[in-house]
Amino acid sequence: MNTQTLQKINQMKLYGLERAYNQIFETGSSQDAEYDERFNRKLTRYIQAANFKQKASIEQVSFSHHRNLDKNLLLNLQTCQWVKMKRDILITGPTGVGKSFIACALGFHACTNEMSTIYTTANKLFDRLTYAKADGSYPREIKKITKSELLIIDDFGLKTLDTISRNILLEIIDDRHGVKSTLITSQLSLKQWFEVIADPTIADAIMDRLVNGAYRIEMQGDSMRKKIVTQ
Repeated sequence: MNTQTLQKINQMKLYGLERAYNQIFETGSSQDAEYDERFNRKLTRYIQAANFKQKASIEQVSFSHHRNLDKNLLLNLQTCQWVKMKRDILITGPTGVGKSFIACALGFHACTNEMSTIYTTANKLFDRLTYAKADGSYPREIKKITKSELLIIDDFGLKTLDTISRNILLEIIDDRHGVKSTLITSQLSLKQWFEVIADPTIADAIMDRLVNGAYRIEMQGDSMRKKIVTQ
């Protein structure tokens, strides 16, 4: 189309218009390339800061296996409107069904939308913040977590929380509730989370904030790792 337009302008001997057209086209291409380069650099920084467990995107999710996945819901979540609306996601299901993959995929799409994201497992999160309380860096660490537009806590419930960990979790959830989005994955059903938190009062406070208004994805099926091995 550009070549045909330039040929017509040249045939009509509109040389001034030809120079202007070339300048506009070249400037536009240059600006597009510069924008793409800046965006790619920024995206790389977001992904590196997130420290995802694995590379993933919703386009890679297989819906052919019986895992109780709602394709329309995941495609909707891919737009990250839920992050803009400060809503949470709770993903539960047996080990190996792909909870972490979907969590990382949604985190990746948040990064592509220029949303600051943190990925961590529950055990690493609580261990790091417990040490931070001891060395005085806790306020800085908790501020970083609170400011992140999306916090992903993977593998919640692998061990019962001690007093320090449950208080840390309450502080995080309370600070982020209705302000920033949190995504949590767990092998345990939501009812079992009360046992993991191990304090009825604190558990009620945490679960009330998490469950109300959150998207819930309850996955089912056999381990995808077993399917890969047997193929």
